[in-house]
Amino acid sequence: MDSPHGAAVKAEDFGLKGPRGWAFRGVGVDAAPGSLIALEGPSGSGRTCLLLALTGRMKATEGHAEIGRHRLPKKMAAVRRICALGPVPGVNDLDQALTVAEQLREGALLQRHYTGPVRALLRPRGERRAGTKARIEEALTAVGLDLDTLPKGPRTSVRDLERLEAVRLSVAIALLGSPRLLALDDLDLKLSDAERVEVWALLRSIAGRGTTVLAVCSEAPEDVTVLRTVPAAPEPTAAAKAETRAKAAEPAGNGAAHPAPAASRGAGPKITWGLPDGAAPAPDAATARKSTPDNDTDDAPAEAEAEAEAETDAPADTASKTADDTADDTATETPTATTTHHDPKGAADDAIAEAGRA
Repeated sequence: MDSPHGAAVKAEDFGLKGPRGWAFRGVGVDAAPGSLIALEGPSGSGRTCLLLALTGRMKATEGHAEIGRHRLPKKMAAVRRICALGPVPGVNDLDQALTVAEQLREGALLQRHYTGPVRALLRPRGERRAGTKARIEEALTAVGLDLDTLPKGPRTSVRDLERLEAVRLSVAIALLGSPRLLALDDLDLKLSDAERVEVWALLRSIAGRGTTVLAVCSEAPEDVTVLRTVPAAPEPTAAAKAETRAKAAEPAGNGAAHPAPAASRGAGPKITWGLPDGAAPAPDAATARKSTPDNDTDDAPAEAEAEAEAETDAPADTASKTADDTADDTATETPTATTTHHDPKGAADDAIAEAGRA
């Protein structure tokens, strides 16, 4: 069961994959309301992405999580309403051009406008101002920030604050909306050992009042719930895959070469223009002559002249051959006609002519 102030945090096989691979994956946690959870891991291991995903600011691509009974990634808007971000570089940085008082009033105005109840906008102006002032003082007291101790009091510029003072100011602005979960990023960045002890003591006090705290750090103390992240193995790029294939194709140490991928495709009949190798027709002389590149340009006129002479002599040879074939056919057919067809009158004439010659 959730307490009136804190939100339980549960996750199972929680993961997020971006264009360059996995930011984090396989995350599992089960923390009760009012817990102090430290996201521990080296820079670049997906700590900030996990923080933003658990607070409904980034959509997970694997697994699920529950923040105060709101299931992620389906109920991201509901999770954002009960969570607040403390210092998260690049997301909700403090405005360096404002004073501390202006930054607090701006935070209260934004919180009232976007997350506050609608009926609060209908109250008289004096009542709204008094309520805003009371909430600011309560938040400053919770984080231990006294404006009178600053160099110029409430008119101190944000850019002139120390790192620990800036963290306290960011946490105070986040607490203006009474969130059930408070998230902070790079908690121990640019802090000395003594300042780290102070900031962890601050988070323990906030968690002690029932608000669940989720903080990203490089090294967590021993008395907190630790959720560690490790950098995910990057997926091989196209260049790496090509290099792996090239190494596989190189000859081995004993002189034998690894089989190339094309060798496996060579198994089986090879098809050339829709016909197998054995059924492919042999090209004729004209086709072979067209497919062979003509590199000897000096012999071209001689070849053209030889072809012209061959075409000129062709008719005479053809006529002579035709006459010889006709004569042979006639000589062969004459005995056959005499033997086959018997003419008595012709035989008598032949006998008379033979007697006259005798």
